[in-house]
Amino acid sequence: MPNPPLNRRTFLHGLGVTMALPFLEAMLPRTASAAATAHAPIRTAFFYVPNGVNTTDWTPKQFGADFQLPYILEPLQPHKNDVLVLTGLAQDKGRANGDGAGDHARAASTWLTGAQPLKSESSRIRVGVSADQVMAAAIGRQTRFPSIELGVEPARQGGKCDSGYACAYSNNISWRSDTTPSGAETNPRLVFERLFASANPKLANEATARRERQRKSILDFVLEDARTLSGKIGGSDKQKLDEYLTAVREIEQRVEAAQRSVAAVQHSGVIEAYEVPEAIPESYEQHARLQLDMIALAFQTDSTRIATCMLANEGSNRSYRNLSITRGHHELSHHQGNAENLRQIREINRFHMRQFAYLLGKLKSMPEGDGTVLDNTQLLYGAALADGNRHEHENLPLILAGRGGGTILTGRHMRFPSETPMCNLLLTMMNKAGIAAQRHGDSTGTLRGLEG
Repeated sequence: MPNPPLNRRTFLHGLGVTMALPFLEAMLPRTASAAATAHAPIRTAFFYVPNGVNTTDWTPKQFGADFQLPYILEPLQPHKNDVLVLTGLAQDKGRANGDGAGDHARAASTWLTGAQPLKSESSRIRVGVSADQVMAAAIGRQTRFPSIELGVEPARQGGKCDSGYACAYSNNISWRSDTTPSGAETNPRLVFERLFASANPKLANEATARRERQRKSILDFVLEDARTLSGKIGGSDKQKLDEYLTAVREIEQRVEAAQRSVAAVQHSGVIEAYEVPEAIPESYEQHARLQLDMIALAFQTDSTRIATCMLANEGSNRSYRNLSITRGHHELSHHQGNAENLRQIREINRFHMRQFAYLLGKLKSMPEGDGTVLDNTQLLYGAALADGNRHEHENLPLILAGRGGGTILTGRHMRFPSETPMCNLLLTMMNKAGIAAQRHGDSTGTLRGLEG
């Protein structure tokens, strides 16, 4: 008799290591009727960029499928048929509504909550539960991690950052409760260890120490389990398993290289603008891509189905010297119509878009069933301000990528009526992930037309 199907929650185990597997054909039900009802899980992720955008070079001039990608969106060209450009959506709770200045703090904190934040510089903060955490509460028990929250810039939760608002508002898009931000992990090494560590903390710590002493890879600890599994699966699954293990090792080597590079800089006596934690690369682009790799691995192995990533904190004044931009991003966002300021903003916007395009390419390269992991994912990328100079909270720059398991018709530019709540989009994404929510934030219903 044929072997029973492999459990979707099969792991490779070793001392202190628990490695989830990508989707394999051996996991499909053996009967045709059962296989027909087997569906890959829907993953959802949210990617945030700060300070608004150069709206002229972001917004396509044409609507529908026959649209041209403007300058900032050009890095998406290889993935044009995998994305929806959405215009017309607004976050009203990002506006003052009687609370005065503080648009940056309100922008980040309302992006996924749709709730008006309490203006406070103390620990007495309050906004709302974010869409990702509503989803994590509903489906998070189905995976090893309910959700993961990543960032690329250090973030402090205390103190004030924007016109009477606590820093927690500017530095978080994910909120577990209306008073508790999730907090983003910025260290790729810690994310990597978390994804592949044993559920037993003692074993995990012992294994990490042993690997460092013996200079061993995580893969060295699961090779025996991998060989056993390889004898039970078909040829195409063996190839997929080999490719997956190779990809894990390649990312592990990049994390290690980043750690060595930082150690070398610190040893040389060079003082950075801020203290760089262990394993965070000097290069902002390398750092961002490692974090995006972690999300891709987590989705490929169904370790989680919910993720958020802030490519920079709201109000960030980081300079982009890799783009020959020496002035701070926030400073430039108050461009006052100056052509050179606008040019530099669009270069920063395009740089962020390149990182998102990198992730889309990663997810498209991961086969799953008859498609790819990207086909079974919905990814929202964008900012909570349109033009940063005017602090606009309407007509937000948003990209929805992935086909959501066949529920999203991509390859279009969609324009919605002015002031359509962005929370309508968030509610729609919840529904597509199998969550029967009726309302989120200031939503007035779901968005029609995403399915085509």
